[in-house]
Amino acid sequence: MPTAKRQLQAEPLIFHTVNYLIMLFVVVVTVYPFLNTLAVSFNEGTDTTRGGIYLWPRYWTLQNYEAVFITGHIGHAFWISVARTVIGTVLGVFLTSMLAYVLSRPEFMFRKFITTVFVLTMYFSAGLIPTYFLIKDLHLLNTFLVYILPGLISAFNLIVIRTYIRTLPESLVESAKIDGAGDFRIYLSVILPLCTPVLATVALFIAVGQWNSWFDTFLYASSKQDLSTLQYELMKLLSSTMNSNGNPGLAAGVNHDPSTTGMVTPLSIRAAITIVAAVPILVVYPFLQKYFVAGMQLGSVKE
Repeated sequence: MPTAKRQLQAEPLIFHTVNYLIMLFVVVVTVYPFLNTLAVSFNEGTDTTRGGIYLWPRYWTLQNYEAVFITGHIGHAFWISVARTVIGTVLGVFLTSMLAYVLSRPEFMFRKFITTVFVLTMYFSAGLIPTYFLIKDLHLLNTFLVYILPGLISAFNLIVIRTYIRTLPESLVESAKIDGAGDFRIYLSVILPLCTPVLATVALFIAVGQWNSWFDTFLYASSKQDLSTLQYELMKLLSSTMNSNGNPGLAAGVNHDPSTTGMVTPLSIRAAITIVAAVPILVVYPFLQKYFVAGMQLGSVKE
């Protein structure tokens, strides 16, 4: 009996020890790539090619970031990315949640058919060329709206929000109707406030997608510099760095004295670009984290 009792007392200790070790391993695997990228971004470019940079720069320098911000296009492109992210996220969340509310109503006759049509778009696509001609026929080429309208409603986000709304008590809607509220008033005053967790989750999905997008700029607005986004400018900088023998002046299209400018390499400039592109999302994410976790738990429980 004493042996069995000691064994029962040791089992929680063993479990927690193994659990902590596994969680510590997951944390290290998750955090290390970011810290390594941060260290490489502050390390001298030619030294970076030697390898051996882990968590701390071997030779500190700001040359990589100077190469990123050396042109005047980055600032304007940053605000274009901010504008498309904010506008695209707000409109996307509002319109997607409105449609999700309509499709969640049992009295809506065509809800299953419309839902099926949206789900099919997740599996089948017309392709890049037909999409390009559609954008052209809609006169969206080289316009800011090309960043907003094509991806305004996502089928995946629609299903997530609709599923969450269907978990809300139906008595709330019935009570609002008894008080004389219409569908739009019910959506704004009852449904929308209760959907904060899932809306924050979807907002994070949309915002990250809008912020990281550069291919649509390349396809639909590359000929108009005023519509260039931060990600597209960083992509062009990285490509030009690979073809400029590491000279940040050549990469940015500006002549500089190599003795004062220094050298950057594709590896070091890529690290700096990654940090510059990731910082805004890292700043926003902590404010949405609690809603993100709650939305993922509650918005995907039932169909």
